[in-house]
Amino acid sequence: MKRSHLIRTLLTTLLLAPALLCTAPATSLAQSPAGASPPDLIVLAASSLTDALNEVGPAFTSATHRGVKLSYAASSALARQIEGGAPADVFVSADTEWMDYLQTRKLIDSGSRRNILGNRLVLISPADSTVSITIAPHFALAKLLGDGRLATGNPDSVPVGKYAKEALTHLGVWSEVQDKVAAADNVRAALALVARGEAPLGIVYRTDALVEKKVRIVATFPESSHGPITYPAATTLQARDGAADFVKFLLSPPARTIFARYGFDPAPK
Repeated sequence: MKRSHLIRTLLTTLLLAPALLCTAPATSLAQSPAGASPPDLIVLAASSLTDALNEVGPAFTSATHRGVKLSYAASSALARQIEGGAPADVFVSADTEWMDYLQTRKLIDSGSRRNILGNRLVLISPADSTVSITIAPHFALAKLLGDGRLATGNPDSVPVGKYAKEALTHLGVWSEVQDKVAAADNVRAALALVARGEAPLGIVYRTDALVEKKVRIVATFPESSHGPITYPAATTLQARDGAADFVKFLLSPPARTIFARYGFDPAPK
């Protein structure tokens, strides 16, 4: 009797096992994808946007419940990262040339591209400096530098350095100072050189100077001395769903309020 009872118990267990395996776990697996949060969007943005986007990102998340991972560097470096296959959903450049670079190579969705911001180019010094000068054609920049260096972005690749070279060339002083340029990898690195007193003068964006208490703005370059400083944004060709919403959010009233607080202008027309 005992052996017969044991056999019946084993048979019952074997018959019920498939049903047990297919019931609770199947329900759990079916519910998991629906309840899972979408992956964070990856946004590569120019260094000069750091402080502002560190506020815009959470504002976007609050409005859409979509997380954002922000990574900053020179626009040139970011564009080359995207070209090299680095994961990215959105690219925000500090000039139109590096966005054009990716568009020509069909690495962004050109239909998503929008000009979102403008900026101004300024000459800065350490906060405790008393230097004073008016920026005009043939102004005495070389004399003001003396044996010191002029900190700005690399004129061959970094947008702020390219704007600086264009402005100084237009004003007729580039040839006098080009050998004194401390070419930084990005605008924040140039800003740091002046903040630490390692360079007596620098050329950065107005927004960078406004967030660094260890520097002061000596003068603002005439807008006529260089091309318009324009920040375009676009989704990449590999962008995931929701990336276009982030680009649109950059033009929304909440985002514009944040950008204005950090000194950015609306995009040049």
